[in-house]
Amino acid sequence: MTHKSLEICYDFPFFLQEELDEIFQAHEKKSFQKGDFILEEGKMANEYYILDSGLARSFVNDFNGNEVTTHFFVENEVIIEVSSMFQRIPTQENIVCITDCECWKLDYDTFQELFHKIPNLREWGRAWMSKELFDYKQRSVEMFTLSATRRYLNLLEQKSKVIQFAPLKQIASYLGVTDTSLSRIRKELVSHPKKI
Repeated sequence: MTHKSLEICYDFPFFLQEELDEIFQAHEKKSFQKGDFILEEGKMANEYYILDSGLARSFVNDFNGNEVTTHFFVENEVIIEVSSMFQRIPTQENIVCITDCECWKLDYDTFQELFHKIPNLREWGRAWMSKELFDYKQRSVEMFTLSATRRYLNLLEQKSKVIQFAPLKQIASYLGVTDTSLSRIRKELVSHPKKI
């Protein structure tokens, strides 16, 4: 693993090189296999990860016990359950590897230490959190304002690896449609690509 994913993730104009070096050195390499849980419901998040390679997802179990995918994590993204990590409460979400994953891990205590020591890390954190809030808001609005086909195409455009490696059922639950509807959307796109 190189530091490329760290460089992409911590791309913030105000960091000094020595600050980045210290932040990078605080991360530890960690490998997961397909099917491994990074975080399980009921446990507390004591670290976050930066995904160097692979694909992971977060999901919750609905009131009927069905898995509903809440997020897909692709390379160079932060794998985190923010509420659990920063409010120090057990999580309601599960985070699991769809493929083998190589990550950089930063534990909570080390993050807190760096956060108080490096003001630019605080600024980076605020910028990252703002972007995440915007993305989640955007996704919430799109669930009501865009057709299922358009939502599928957006996912294909933004995170093509999900379409490649995630099972149909997981993609369907993320898009808020049934497996059957998603199969139909895929068939229509193949047979009538010009219509979209």
